[in-house]
Amino acid sequence: MDFELSEDQVALADGVRSFCDGRFPIAVVRGLAEHAGVDRARWRELGDLGVFSLRLPEAEGGAELGWADAVVAYEELGRALVPGPLVWTQVVAGLVPGAATGETIVGGIDRHDPSRIVEYPDRIDVLAIVDDEGIWTVDAGALEVEPLQSLDPLTPVGRLVGELPQGALLVGAATGAGLRRQGAVLTAALLLGMAEASTDVAVAYAKEREQFGRPIGSFQALKHILADMFTRAEVARGAVYAAGVTLDDPAVGSVERAAAAAKLTAAEAALANGKSCVQVHGGMGYTWEIDAHLFLKRAYALEPAFGTRDDWADTIADLLDATV
Repeated sequence: MDFELSEDQVALADGVRSFCDGRFPIAVVRGLAEHAGVDRARWRELGDLGVFSLRLPEAEGGAELGWADAVVAYEELGRALVPGPLVWTQVVAGLVPGAATGETIVGGIDRHDPSRIVEYPDRIDVLAIVDDEGIWTVDAGALEVEPLQSLDPLTPVGRLVGELPQGALLVGAATGAGLRRQGAVLTAALLLGMAEASTDVAVAYAKEREQFGRPIGSFQALKHILADMFTRAEVARGAVYAAGVTLDDPAVGSVERAAAAAKLTAAEAALANGKSCVQVHGGMGYTWEIDAHLFLKRAYALEPAFGTRDDWADTIADLLDATV
């Protein structure tokens, strides 16, 4: 299994990063908190870029790329902290009208989730509901949602009130399970990008901030923290890239095992690196002006998506137990 990016994948990553630098710089991302996390004009620009249609056939307006390519693109979106239900809209593109072009914003929820929390309730057009029978869709405008205070200012949330409709069946159980694994891998890619970006932010600050006449990054205690951040991100990169390759070619290994390893390691890397980034910044790390807290809060918001760390750890344990 070769984890080196091809020339086309490098160009794809550079293109998405360049787009994010121009259309989603951190100042703009911060401002999206005033637009319930999603600005529809910029969301359509993501659709025009092909973020949601990159895996669709060319005949359907897509780029016909693989999952390994999608992972590279979503890694860059995570690095830029681009908000919104990116993954749900992508995995149902081609199934829900308008999702591929960015005209329709799709969110998702597990029917049996006791929290009944929906992300971006004021922005999504369609809610995808996952259960043992497959994935169902309902018109989000018909749902009653009670607003809640969100930890992440860029991920507004609300709690569903009343009975959740059955909805229209989108895909059956087998296809639905596949979509959930794909969603977990793309979410892991977002988390990987965040783990990398928070490392970059911490390193840059450690080079600039001086104490006792020296940059704080020259002190051994800080070096250890930064080295651990880099190591966590690199371990997660291997797992996430492997998952993308495995989705493209299941013959190389277990798709479920690869998805579990990717989501588990990427979530742990993003959370731990977010905390370390705050620590490196010291007291300033807790302030609104410093970007460190945004990476940590987004990591907490994304961690439950398409299965928590505990869920995927249980999956790995079951797979290991089955081989004994």
